[in-house]
Amino acid sequence: QVQLVESGGGLVQAGGSLRLSCAASGRTFSSYVMGWFRQAPGKEREFVAAIRWSGRITDYADSVKGRFTISGDNAKNTVYLQLNSLKPEDTAVYYCAASTYYSAPYRARAGYNYWGQGTQVTVSS
Repeated sequence: QVQLVESGGGLVQAGGSLRLSCAASGRTFSSYVMGWFRQAPGKEREFVAAIRWSGRITDYADSVKGRFTISGDNAKNTVYLQLNSLKPEDTAVYYCAASTYYSAPYRARAGYNYWGQGTQVTVSS
């Protein structure tokens, strides 16, 4: 089992920044990939970014590429998502996810088997 707890969400003006954190506990050594997804009201949960622990390979949705940065700290079992140049359309609940699958579609929800409770990010115009 892997437990995930997100923090760092809040209210920010357009153009501002936030840093989200996802602290993992439990069988963290078995996680191959950590990801961030977001869900806006009335919309499907969508992929934002992912990082593979081995090699620190990262991937981003086109909508956030160049503005968001995913990183990880093995010693702290924590994954971060730095959100810069925020836009009102970035408003959503952001979820951290962990995958213990050796091979999975990491841009899809089905690629992850553990999820956090989410943290709200609100960007005002």
